[in-house]
Amino acid sequence: MKHLIGAHTFVSGGPASAVEAAEKLGFTAMQIFTKNNNQYFARDLTEEEISAYKEKLSKSNIKFVVSHDSYLINLCAKDPVGLEKSRSAFVKELERCEQLGIPHLNFHPGAHTGQGEEEGIRIIAESLNFAHEKTKGFKTKSMLEATAGQGTALGYKFEHLKKIINLVDEPDRMSVCIDTAHIWAAGYNIRDPKEYKKVIKEFDDIVGLERLQCIHMNDSKKDLGSRVDRHDHIGKGFIGLEGFTNIMNDKKLEKVPKILETPKEKDQKEDVENIKTLLSLVKK
Repeated sequence: MKHLIGAHTFVSGGPASAVEAAEKLGFTAMQIFTKNNNQYFARDLTEEEISAYKEKLSKSNIKFVVSHDSYLINLCAKDPVGLEKSRSAFVKELERCEQLGIPHLNFHPGAHTGQGEEEGIRIIAESLNFAHEKTKGFKTKSMLEATAGQGTALGYKFEHLKKIINLVDEPDRMSVCIDTAHIWAAGYNIRDPKEYKKVIKEFDDIVGLERLQCIHMNDSKKDLGSRVDRHDHIGKGFIGLEGFTNIMNDKKLEKVPKILETPKEKDQKEDVENIKTLLSLVKK
């Protein structure tokens, strides 16, 4: 089995340009923003943009695409205006993914900002139910991302993800993404081989590996349990090559697409090097 692997890819010239860039870099998977990630507002995609993207993708070696939502969206925002903006923006992101045929919209669950974890989880599920009601029949799934738990961010425990899914009216529309830097910072030891196996079993027992549809492959600038979200290049951080060796040789995760979100310049040469490093860890 050849790993589906790639990185978050720039879309300065529209979605089709991301496919071109990913192809040149040798990716078989990619993550993109479908709009400006620092704005709530998004203009409508044109028919030309949609058809150009789909045509280029169909002729490419890219077999998996995921979109990441705007960093402004907080599905359990305390401020009613902020919550309304977040919910509307999330619906818009789902609509753009559906138009482009992108199967997953990846998002951080949200930060409860003092409301408490249980209340935050309830509001997130309420927000997802709102969004799903507005997008009935969509194929695009809402992809919960495990977080580092920085500040009041929810999703740093597998139990948080499960609770949200349990409260969603349409659980079949939910998928999950593990970010290696995030779960490491949240206290899940994926570097030690024995502990790694325990972590994957725990995830399977609580959430279910069948929901795991993407892994963000990022080393961590901060140590185990720090609850600080800082990404690093593969093998350069606290997870080290040991942790990524565990993942790259885990048969249970072999078919799960792997996406880099490590630091990069516009030419993304760092991504190519990081992918080479990851593939070099696969045991023959």
